[in-house]
Amino acid sequence: MHILLVEDDDLVASGLEAGLELHHCVVDRVRTGREARAALEHFACDVVILDLGLPDGDGLDVLSHWRRQGIDIPVLILTARDAVQERVKGLEAGADDYVLKPFELDELAARLRALVRRAAGRSVSEICHGDVRMRPSTGEVFRAGQPVALSRRELALLEKLLNARGVVLSEDQLKDSLYGMDVDVESNALNVHIYHLRRKLGKGLILTERGLGYRLGEPLSAPGARE
Repeated sequence: MHILLVEDDDLVASGLEAGLELHHCVVDRVRTGREARAALEHFACDVVILDLGLPDGDGLDVLSHWRRQGIDIPVLILTARDAVQERVKGLEAGADDYVLKPFELDELAARLRALVRRAAGRSVSEICHGDVRMRPSTGEVFRAGQPVALSRRELALLEKLLNARGVVLSEDQLKDSLYGMDVDVESNALNVHIYHLRRKLGKGLILTERGLGYRLGEPLSAPGARE
């Protein structure tokens, strides 16, 4: 799960980044509304955590700008504003969830996964594709009922492709989901991760669309497979 974190408090942001990375997330952090608007113009993420008290204005203005532009990415507001009318304003402005500070990290991670799950059209946490099953909350992956050990990058790549449900994703989209926007990535890094996923989960799992990117292949099932 690739998260854009819009938070100007360094202490809160550093804690969130460290904690969410333990939940198999890639986190990009910006400090201002201006940076937040620019970020979504240059890269795609799965979900946004948005603080309301930003140095250059109200986070609700940023949210309203995104919705006017047709940007429908899930947004979770994370704020200390606990009045009922503030929560109503946030949800009516287009937020998908509203969490108050202080918060429990495990609950926050679960809420973020729920937003991404709904955006992908799923109602359950486990993702199934033929004989491949993934549990994003725990990082567990099974093929034909047998556990498969994946690295953090491989998990992020698999989840991104599974949530895309066959839509072609460009190399830039996949690199952003694995590394974030400020990391210099070697030219063959993505190909290496794709090679390892194909080796561990089947050659037909990921298909190459020349000149466009990659997409999920047709599900292949192993008859009689059990976990």
